[in-house]
Amino acid sequence: MKISIITVSLNNVLTIAETIESVLAQKNAEVEHLIIDGNSDDGTVEKIASYANRIAAWVSEPDSGIYDAMNKGLAMASGDIVGFLNADDFYADNGVLAKVAATFSDSNVDACYSDLVYVSPDDKSKIVRYWRSSPYRVGLFAQGWCPPHPTFFVRRKIYEQFGGFDLGYSIGNDVEIMMRLLARYGIRTVYIPGITVKMRAGGISNQSFSNIFRQNVEIIRAARNNDIPINPFLFIVAKIVSRLKQFVNKPSQVRL
Repeated sequence: MKISIITVSLNNVLTIAETIESVLAQKNAEVEHLIIDGNSDDGTVEKIASYANRIAAWVSEPDSGIYDAMNKGLAMASGDIVGFLNADDFYADNGVLAKVAATFSDSNVDACYSDLVYVSPDDKSKIVRYWRSSPYRVGLFAQGWCPPHPTFFVRRKIYEQFGGFDLGYSIGNDVEIMMRLLARYGIRTVYIPGITVKMRAGGISNQSFSNIFRQNVEIIRAARNNDIPINPFLFIVAKIVSRLKQFVNKPSQVRL
């Protein structure tokens, strides 16, 4: 069973090598690592090129944004399973993809996901936020729930059947696709308790209040477009409470 990992990058010269090494370190799993770069000009391309004989394929060319690049990766993927790892993220240990492969050994499983921690960019052992997920049930998306996208693995045939990222959205596309697959089409998912991905704090969607606002507006629109009943006020309140818990209910450090 081959797992395709898609990494989208744009000017990530300081972190891309660690992301690649994180994938290369995975044990007991057949892995295809694809890197889709958006024509970086800070040295990222040179970093990627230095790994050219150790990764499956990579391209560097202009695109229409991160989700356009992710769709390019989906078109290139040949694995049975597809996952995404951002260019400043890394796996929690070298057994993550083996655990994913074992989960998909059950032919009834369409997708799986787990937990993620945000770590300090200056001290990767320091946890800033613990995104603990849970098994999916109907109604959770309207309550501000969503799996962490970098922990989300899906059979490639599911994307072929139901489509990739909807470019009609600009910042909530990853949430929309998970809503579409889980809530609208009812794919069969498994929640794997435990941390599988570490993310540096400070991603695009959390960089400003305007981005947070735009993302939530798009998520509400995505819910309605996917026939998910949603009350915007209750959604926002539930999401705020959920996010506060992620900052409070966390260990202070995580083993590297």
